[in-house]
Amino acid sequence: MSDDIRVEMVALVPRLRRFGYAISGSWDEGEDLVQAACVKALSKLEQFQPGTRLDSWMFRIVQTTWIDRVRSRGRRNEVGDPDDFARFSDEGRGARVAEGRLTLARVREAMQTLPEEQRAALALVAIEGYSYKAAAETLEIPVGTVMSRLARARSKLLPLLKEKE
Repeated sequence: MSDDIRVEMVALVPRLRRFGYAISGSWDEGEDLVQAACVKALSKLEQFQPGTRLDSWMFRIVQTTWIDRVRSRGRRNEVGDPDDFARFSDEGRGARVAEGRLTLARVREAMQTLPEEQRAALALVAIEGYSYKAAAETLEIPVGTVMSRLARARSKLLPLLKEKE
């Protein structure tokens, strides 16, 4: 059983990296988050509930690790290199979708102005393609809270992106 989980964890790494980058804004910080999350997950593998979603469990560990780091620093990290986002994409599909609507640099910069809770919800739904319900389960919040965070994130992003056109 644990060998199967380890194989699934390895397959999740590109998605975890993309999520780590989305919430931290930095390639290096995102990579560190994924490594720390994998170490935590492997050390607490007995806490994983068979039959539940491994990806949700891992995304939650990445997010919790990020929250812990932000709290310990008392500040947000600086925005990373926009070209790094392509490294997180599954064969570039995610980056091409985002670049097709707006340039990636503008979106990334604008996302960094959002509170961490809104960035996490936006990353799971808009970048990872999670349903509201799956995002709510991953973030351990009600579906209505996900919807509210997305609405606030979108209403803040739209004017920021329009003024840079």
